[in-house]
Amino acid sequence: MPQRVELYDVTLRDGAQGPGVKFSAEDQIRVVKELDAFGVSYIEGGQPGSNPKAAELFARARDLDLKRAKMAAFGSTRHARSAVEDDANIKALLAAQTPVVTIFAKSSPTQVREVLRVKLDDNLKIIEESVAYLREQGRRVFLDAEHFFDGYKEDPTYAVASMEAGFRAGAEVLVLCDTNGGSMPWEVAHITAALRESLPESQIGIHAHNDAGCGVANTLAGVQAGAMHVQATVNGYGERTGNANLITVVANLQLKMGIEAVSPEQLKQLTSLSHVVAELANLTPCDSDPYVGRNAFTHKGGMHADAVRKMKTSYEHVQPELVGNRTHISVSEMSGRSSLLQKAQELGITIDRDAPETKAALARIKELENEGYEFEAADASLELLVRRARGDQQRFFTLRDYRVIVEERAASCPLCEATVKVDLPDGTQAHTVAEGHGPVDALSQALRKALSFYEELNDMELVDYKVRILDSHAHTAAKTRVLIKSCDSTGTTWDTVGVSDNIITASYLALVDSIEYKLRLARNNKQT
Repeated sequence: MPQRVELYDVTLRDGAQGPGVKFSAEDQIRVVKELDAFGVSYIEGGQPGSNPKAAELFARARDLDLKRAKMAAFGSTRHARSAVEDDANIKALLAAQTPVVTIFAKSSPTQVREVLRVKLDDNLKIIEESVAYLREQGRRVFLDAEHFFDGYKEDPTYAVASMEAGFRAGAEVLVLCDTNGGSMPWEVAHITAALRESLPESQIGIHAHNDAGCGVANTLAGVQAGAMHVQATVNGYGERTGNANLITVVANLQLKMGIEAVSPEQLKQLTSLSHVVAELANLTPCDSDPYVGRNAFTHKGGMHADAVRKMKTSYEHVQPELVGNRTHISVSEMSGRSSLLQKAQELGITIDRDAPETKAALARIKELENEGYEFEAADASLELLVRRARGDQQRFFTLRDYRVIVEERAASCPLCEATVKVDLPDGTQAHTVAEGHGPVDALSQALRKALSFYEELNDMELVDYKVRILDSHAHTAAKTRVLIKSCDSTGTTWDTVGVSDNIITASYLALVDSIEYKLRLARNNKQT
């Protein structure tokens, strides 16, 4: 088993083929920079010549000041009917001007006969000529053996021969690919070890897909059997069910197997890397992801939370800070006072376990959650609830009434208008009206106008708005939960929640909490 592995990221090629994944040209450059800072050794930019975006990436990447990572272009061996020096794919790989070229080749006899439609010996010649020519042109060459594990199970002699052909020609790394993603970890370990025995001087890599849910396990099994080169995608993005998840692989290598992949400081960027790439891919970070998900170190049950307070290893298998995450205590109808005490501490509030306001806050939480509130994703609303129970939350305004009108007009967009009346702390009343791009936006604009003398609200904006129907059997009379995410110019974000059988009221309740939290935040910052 190696003491260190090199990471080869395929997010911009394999990962980009995943459903819903969308990287712009700018996103791709940002991903490259993030991966380089994290400590990845190689970044595969895709197939040059396949699309303008790939060509732009390789051109722009040449001007990047990468500290660690080297760019790699990906493509096939030469076509069976082309001379290697005339092959269009080989020319495109060279034109990308990357220091590393990764080419894929068939290692399964069935694939050679049925897909390439060439003789088995001719396939070996194609592999050897392609690798040798690229080496002659001054490129480092990695050889991806497609369907290697299936091919080995079909004909181990031929599968090994395909790797020998590449190794003889100068391939630096022989990457064993579980292309269909159906192999089991013990098969991967056995076959990887067998190839190491056949080619002891070679450097072996592992490239696993997740079709059987074993992408990470197969990668770790490959490393344990001697692979020193790991190919994977951030968050496991990829075609079908995805690739091995680079994030989980790195954490397990480093924290469970004692194999170095990045430095301890870089490992602390793991959660940030996962979330940044998710946002760039236009996908929501997965809360249940191991190590880096919001729920990875979240404790909801009262007894669990109490045990974690006394001894964190009770329900946390590693220190969350090692991967840039942290412990979360989730307060819900299942929670006891221990959960509330820890959550309050996490939010910066000191409360007494036996104080009447603590009991009142917990009772109110359970009452609201019975009505459909969910505070697990709305820390700001929870903090305000606890502070209100303690009596230390300032009332910045009080609603008197509001009205929202949606009027459909011929040959124009619907008119959405909101009117708000609020009582202010100085005894005056604000009565405002505003239009918006929908009833919720109109209500938000009217409320912001009524509170315009609070200058702290000038840099606040709503960045996400989610609606959840809680009792769909009630059809149009269903109760609705609204979650709002807000932010300000400092980059601070906070989440609030509102519930009602009227979607506008639910939105208003979440908006009010969002504004009150921002005002409290601003006042505290001024005092500090």
